[in-house]
Amino acid sequence: MSPFGYALATIVTLSVLGLPIGHSMIAGSVLYLWIAGLDMGTAAEQLLNGMNTSYLLLAIPLFILAAEFMNSGSIMDRLLRFCNALVGRFRGGLAQVNVAQSIIFASMSGSALADAAGSGKIMQTLMTKDGKYPPAYAAALTAVSSVLGPIIPPSIPLVLYALVSDTSIGFLFLGGIIPGLLMGAAQMGLIAFTARRRNFPVEERVPLREMPRITWEAFPALMMPVILLGLLYSGVTTPTEAAAAAAAYSLLVSAILYRSIGWRDVYNSLATSARITISIGMLIAGALVFNYVITVENIPRTVSAALKAYELSPLAFLFAANILLLILGCFLEGTTILLVIVPVLIPTAQALGIDPVHFGVVVVVNIMIGLVTPPYGLLLFMMMKIADVSLTDLVREVMPFLAVMIATLAVITFVPETVLFLPKLLGYKG
Repeated sequence: MSPFGYALATIVTLSVLGLPIGHSMIAGSVLYLWIAGLDMGTAAEQLLNGMNTSYLLLAIPLFILAAEFMNSGSIMDRLLRFCNALVGRFRGGLAQVNVAQSIIFASMSGSALADAAGSGKIMQTLMTKDGKYPPAYAAALTAVSSVLGPIIPPSIPLVLYALVSDTSIGFLFLGGIIPGLLMGAAQMGLIAFTARRRNFPVEERVPLREMPRITWEAFPALMMPVILLGLLYSGVTTPTEAAAAAAAYSLLVSAILYRSIGWRDVYNSLATSARITISIGMLIAGALVFNYVITVENIPRTVSAALKAYELSPLAFLFAANILLLILGCFLEGTTILLVIVPVLIPTAQALGIDPVHFGVVVVVNIMIGLVTPPYGLLLFMMMKIADVSLTDLVREVMPFLAVMIATLAVITFVPETVLFLPKLLGYKG
């Protein structure tokens, strides 16, 4: 076997044995350097340079912290009441509320797992109370609605894509808005169809006279995405500074305006954010070292040349990339795909003239769908634990949602303007 073959075998073996994928990539990369007769200290150099010179990476822990402050305070309760007032009056209204709150919370957290672990637990309890909805259906809906978080800005996966592709994070965030709303609309359309067929309950209507009060209570929370995007696109802040402003704003709203968060909650939010950041950081560190190995082996250029030999059109390449990413999403964690697989595809996409913002959003949507795709979708396992349902029942309820999500992905892929309309409106030249 070649040194690269030994490196791959080591990564796969250690991962199967239970070592975190980030550690496995570092171990495999160091082995490659040793066998190839290269300086093994290069691994540490690549890791430290990549982690310490990328100011953009600081946005990740700050977005996570903003989401934690929201979960700790009463922001989520107020947002749920607002969503219930908007869409709870229809048949299957509580299911519609689940999607609506995910769309709104998406503009604050940037993480599907944060959405599922935070508001997802609340929605699971509300939907299954008094037997209103089957537990497996509620869990499936919570899982699929949570994937909207990293598509609608801010988005941690889009930050990582910007890191590996050198694409404007501001235009990537804008590009994710319409695709995220389209996917949310597709999910709500399926709920409306299913609600009539399965006779889901109708929630008690919120009187119209209550709407101003409910909206006013939720208004500070609803203003956060407006402030965040305003800071970004006005040029006042960088993406990282905007993430810091989001964390500060969510803390101030929870602590001063709503008075729903104490010192212990602040400490717990900081500790939880640190744990999640370390987990993501180790993945990024491992990927940075392994990407050096991939570069030394000249794999991106080799793959690009091989694909060019097939004379693929841009649409054919996007179709093939979708299939590849959907399959990989069934088995690999999304961050790993973004940091290891996607950099191999980017040179070919550039050579074919595919817009980097369009390609980035398509990649992230694929990866999000992978989170709820059997057999190893991470959100499926999370909701199994939260809802205490079997994987079989959960997968059966997820499959119709997967169908409409893949149909939405096809629209986003083959109609680039669904992604590029807003960026172009605000000055993107492509």
